Amino acid sequence: MSLGVDVVGAGMHPFGRFPDAALKDLVRLAVVRALDDAGIGVKDIDAVFSANAMAGVLQGQEQVRGQSVMREVGIERVPIVNVENACASGSTALRQAVLAIREGSVDVALVVGFEKMFVGDLDRSLDALESAADLDVVAGLGLQFTAVYALRLQRAIAAGRISERSLLDATVKSHDNGALNPDAQHRKRFTAEEIAASREIASPLTLLMCSSICDGAAALVVAREGAVRVGTPIAIRASAAASGFTRTSDDEPPIAAVAAQAAYAQAGVGPHDIDVAEVHDAVAPGELLYYEQLGFCESGGADELLASGATAIGGRIAVNTSGGLCSRGHPTGATGIAQVVELVTQLRGAAGPRQSGRPRLALAQNSGGWYEGDSAACNVHILERRQPWT
Repeated sequence: MSLGVDVVGAGMHPFGRFPDAALKDLVRLAVVRALDDAGIGVKDIDAVFSANAMAGVLQGQEQVRGQSVMREVGIERVPIVNVENACASGSTALRQAVLAIREGSVDVALVVGFEKMFVGDLDRSLDALESAADLDVVAGLGLQFTAVYALRLQRAIAAGRISERSLLDATVKSHDNGALNPDAQHRKRFTAEEIAASREIASPLTLLMCSSICDGAAALVVAREGAVRVGTPIAIRASAAASGFTRTSDDEPPIAAVAAQAAYAQAGVGPHDIDVAEVHDAVAPGELLYYEQLGFCESGGADELLASGATAIGGRIAVNTSGGLCSRGHPTGATGIAQVVELVTQLRGAAGPRQSGRPRLALAQNSGGWYEGDSAACNVHILERRQPWT
């Protein structure tokens, strides 16, 4: 029987642009905050799972990225596993930690994700992002994630499943939530008219709908159930993964749906049991696609779900209370871990003005790269507040 796994500590370095901070500086703050939150020290860590996607390209640090940043906080000797899986690197590192604890080889693990995308050369950062695809297919095309999302949304609009107005309304919600998050990259509200009037990036997407390059780090302490005593332990009920595949027909479920179905089966719950979710909206309207893929609504029901207020803070299933990738920020290696930091904060009831009721179950969906018109990797985690609300 596999062992239970809890998140017992969470911490972040704010997301944004930090020209004077090195990768080690970003990681140090996130790790110290997570350890302090768990009430433990560096010598209590049995293993580290370190996520980063682009330091090899952007900083020239290859092969021992985790070891190079962990020595700065005094974590050495224990196993340090380096994880690279495009924008899904962070959630992949978390999954590896969960598997290690479940099978009994680790009691307390540190999971950390970090990225520094501002390097003074936008072309280098964009080239690094482009490499998250099969370069034999896309090299030289300038194909970025915005174009991939634009194609997906165009198809949904043409099929009548999503309206163009909902693209704007979802983006307004993203910026409203980000404005409430002290760790978010973009903390400014925008009207639908301002979003529509911003520069077109890839039709139907405009600048204010898209995530931007970003620096940041996030960390979690995960432990065997009972190994670390904390006030409000958060259980990891499910950790599911899938890789990209060639779909044989439009009726075949996309990768996020495949991972979500596996996670629901692990946790013994369904999509309508989820109270709060963080989804991988590299463009804010991408949230609408995931409503369907994660089972939050039927096909063609995204407009209605958004308009009902169900996915707003305080709604039946609040989505991206952090502001999501577009507003909170998307430093690729840190993103999947930052999603879980937000959900832990929500499940503890500690999110302040962006707190969404008294949630019991939370879902994080983190995707990475692109492959045959879909993501190349996807992880879905389901978390549960162990203690009842009083």
